[in-house]
Amino acid sequence: MPARRLEIRSDLESRYADVLTPEAIRAMEFLADLDQDRKVIMAARIARRAERARRRQRITFLDPEALIPRTSIRVRDARAGRFVGSEIPADLRRQWIQGTGPAAKPNAPLAKSLRNVAYALLSGADGWMFDGEDALGQIGSMSLDNQRNLKLAIARDPIFLEVAEGIAAEMNQWAVGFFGRPIIPDWRRQLDFTTKIFRARGLHLDDRHVRHVGGAGFSASIVDAVLYVVNNYRRLQDAGSSVVLYLPKIQTAEEAALWNDILTALEEHLGLAVGTIKVYVLVEQVEACFQLMEIRAALGRHFVGFNTGRWDYINSVSDALAWDEAFVNPNIDAITMTYGYMRVYEDRVRRACNTPDQRGQCALWQGGMEPNIPVGSAAGVAAGMQRAVAGAEREQQAGASGKWVAHWKMVHIVRPVWEKVGQDNQLGRRFPPLTYTPDDAADLFLLEPAPRTVRGARDLFSVALQYGNAFLVGLQAAALKPADYFGNDDVLYLMEDMATGEIRLSILWEWLHKGAAFTADDPSVGVKAGDRFTPDLCRQLLAQEYDKLLRASDRDVHDDTKTTTLPIAREIVEAYVLSDIKLPWYIDLLNINLGVRDLAEARRRIRRLADAFAQDGTRLTENLDFDQP
Repeated sequence: MPARRLEIRSDLESRYADVLTPEAIRAMEFLADLDQDRKVIMAARIARRAERARRRQRITFLDPEALIPRTSIRVRDARAGRFVGSEIPADLRRQWIQGTGPAAKPNAPLAKSLRNVAYALLSGADGWMFDGEDALGQIGSMSLDNQRNLKLAIARDPIFLEVAEGIAAEMNQWAVGFFGRPIIPDWRRQLDFTTKIFRARGLHLDDRHVRHVGGAGFSASIVDAVLYVVNNYRRLQDAGSSVVLYLPKIQTAEEAALWNDILTALEEHLGLAVGTIKVYVLVEQVEACFQLMEIRAALGRHFVGFNTGRWDYINSVSDALAWDEAFVNPNIDAITMTYGYMRVYEDRVRRACNTPDQRGQCALWQGGMEPNIPVGSAAGVAAGMQRAVAGAEREQQAGASGKWVAHWKMVHIVRPVWEKVGQDNQLGRRFPPLTYTPDDAADLFLLEPAPRTVRGARDLFSVALQYGNAFLVGLQAAALKPADYFGNDDVLYLMEDMATGEIRLSILWEWLHKGAAFTADDPSVGVKAGDRFTPDLCRQLLAQEYDKLLRASDRDVHDDTKTTTLPIAREIVEAYVLSDIKLPWYIDLLNINLGVRDLAEARRRIRRLADAFAQDGTRLTENLDFDQP
């Protein structure tokens, strides 16, 4: 018997024997060689970022005569659709509403944790993206709880069915009060309605519980994809369902080609036909928007569609131009999908989706996130739902085949936008072909006049602090709003995940290190229009917003976090925003502090991470506590 190539943390292999099965472990070890390729490509990301900053160069389109790395496809052929893509499976042709969220709860017994899956599969959503990435907490062994819960639900285990029956009654009770009618006529049949989709973690992340023998980190992407596919593909296929993944944080077609190699190798190992595993790609990185057709071509028979998220993409634009003093974002609430570079991004994605491949097949465009939750005052809920429906109508009219919602209660509020139209999708709707001119490249960084205010800075600080605090206790998906609106039920909480903290710190860094000018007076801190965002003002606002959270009720900021994780969240915010070098991923700072409750230890880890990156661009991504029980 060959020696093991991977080691699993502590006693997890026995505690999660139903997830970390011999079949799954063999598959991970079969793919282990591809992890070295991943590490080389991730190092190239950082080197490319640094070189562009050094040369003060913006991202450009690829040379049309070049080959897409790891493929035999020329860039010009990809752009022209001269490649074989995927036919859209029957259960993906109508995805008017996809819900998103994790399949597990932190520190919860199994029956309580399974409630997340029951809400999702009874929601009436056409698909549900069960999140292993931005919305899934990583404390303890949550990533394995997530996989276990999905396996139990897909297998229709008796414990899941018992939970689902109770949840259906709760959901109907809410619906009768909100809509005046139940939404689940037959809970058992309803469980078969929603397509199951899983979002793996991005290529930039190491797993917390699996590593190479010898101590080197191992790809979280490979772990997630293997555990979901190996544990569920047979039952999904027996039920006539597709095996579908969402792939996040892809920056280049080379990265997409690596994903293609991972998926093809996994299919080969399992004896599945190439293209059995279908994937959506989240366009969350501005560099990906320069290579959309190349990404489609690189993923070939696996690729079914793109999704246009918001926060991650804004962060990537800010990060790509961290060196450019002339590029300064406005208040985050001004950067809607109709703002400048966001409008251009969305247009390029829909045009890429509607470019046919050599078999005439187009791809799906799934619209972005609706983060509203219909909980609050009557006036607040009415206004929030009106905005949500208007956003869905805009995306449908623009050509999206569906959109995302962050809470099951939103499904029946937003889905009627597509029901009224009645089309399963908008595949093949005609849009102008993509072009690759200098103006196209410049427009992907297009700024338009919009406010930049002290109030905007306060909101950025408040939500970033709250998000970091939530992450550190296992709530990577959290209902948040700025502290000044606590107690005001006319302002709804929004369901936020990792990306919300990422972009807020990125904009604060940008404002501080580029000396952003405010566009309005603010007497609360003596700021006049035209004044700059300074280090002193930065520290003042951070202290004030932190103090508001300390004084908040337990409903908004759990009291038991105010002396444990909240001070660490503040330390991370301050370290990131004040650092002269812009660190590449906020999640790195959070991940290395999972389980830490001592502020001095957190400071030591933060300094270690910052020093490593400053020295040679090394990211600290491994689990520092792997060897602890």
